[in-house]
Amino acid sequence: MAHRSWFPEVLNGTDVVLRRHVPGNIRAFQRWYADPDVVRLTRYQDGPMRPDEIERFFVARALGSDSLAMAIHLRDGDRLIGTCALSQLDSDNGSALFHITIGEKDAWGRGHGTEATRLMIDHAFGGLGLHRIGLSVFSFNERAIRSYRSCGFVVEGRAREAIWRDGRWWDEIAMSILDSDWAASRARRPGPARIADDASVSADASLSAADDEREETAIGAGGGPLGGRR
Repeated sequence: MAHRSWFPEVLNGTDVVLRRHVPGNIRAFQRWYADPDVVRLTRYQDGPMRPDEIERFFVARALGSDSLAMAIHLRDGDRLIGTCALSQLDSDNGSALFHITIGEKDAWGRGHGTEATRLMIDHAFGGLGLHRIGLSVFSFNERAIRSYRSCGFVVEGRAREAIWRDGRWWDEIAMSILDSDWAASRARRPGPARIADDASVSADASLSAADDEREETAIGAGGGPLGGRR
């Protein structure tokens, strides 16, 4: 599958709409990844990203063609609230990695991340015909884990005590969803109902080049944090 063919024009949900990123979205990224509350959940490093790191990440991941990165907008008012992506497309094995960050903190806990996640996996399985989507998340990000579970992801393993945060060690959890899980989840999915818990900020580890290398070795082929994969 050619990367150029996997980008949808738009993905419409009930409360959010996903569209390709535009260069002006860098201003939102600069705010989000300088915010300690956001980066606490999105980086292996315990601290905000430098401005040059944010710019490199935005150009490579949000605007580049190697990741299917989509901007998350509220349908009501078109406000940009976050970003999500599929990355590391393996067309031979039908797999990819998923990542999501809701950068606007007043949009946390409103179900927007869950809806965006469902839109992306619907596209991955129903539109692209993929077989498996993986991700990883820090174990203290309980809201994100609940959101992923509600979308059909299952825990398949963990890297024990991989993250030092808030004065203690935490696990990094690997989760995945298969096309068969997705089909079963869709059959159970309520129509207009919405899950209140969402992936406010998913584990977005390793946004720098060095982090990308760790990302590959820490999780392996089956998963990877949001960071190098948005």
